[in-house]
Amino acid sequence: MTSTSNDPKLESNKRTVLAFYEAAFNAKDFAATREFFGTRYTQHNPEIADGFEGLLARLTGLKEGFPKLRVEVQRIVAEGDYVVAHVHGMREPGERGLAIMDIFRLDDGKLVEHWDVIQPVPEQAVNANGMF
Repeated sequence: MTSTSNDPKLESNKRTVLAFYEAAFNAKDFAATREFFGTRYTQHNPEIADGFEGLLARLTGLKEGFPKLRVEVQRIVAEGDYVVAHVHGMREPGERGLAIMDIFRLDDGKLVEHWDVIQPVPEQAVNANGMF
């Protein structure tokens, strides 16, 4: 995933989000993941508790349930303090997976708020456009 702009803050925020995905989901290195978060983290996914500890509980559950889980960021856009990522999540190699839209708010380069929408990639679609 490549993306460039003339604003160093926007580029830095995108790099932070990309590094978070790599550490949390692909490397499953939760100790390294902590560095990307501010002291307060507000979660809008109703299945995850607020704070880094809430996210850590979710990540730990995903690692235990889906040890081969991987994510691939297809698109990433930054504006102001927000970064939006269009992500393909695959719990097992070769599966169709999930189409995910994550919205992060960053403060001083740290993740402080998150929203997401997650949808399974269907076997068949009524159009040929694909989800990515």
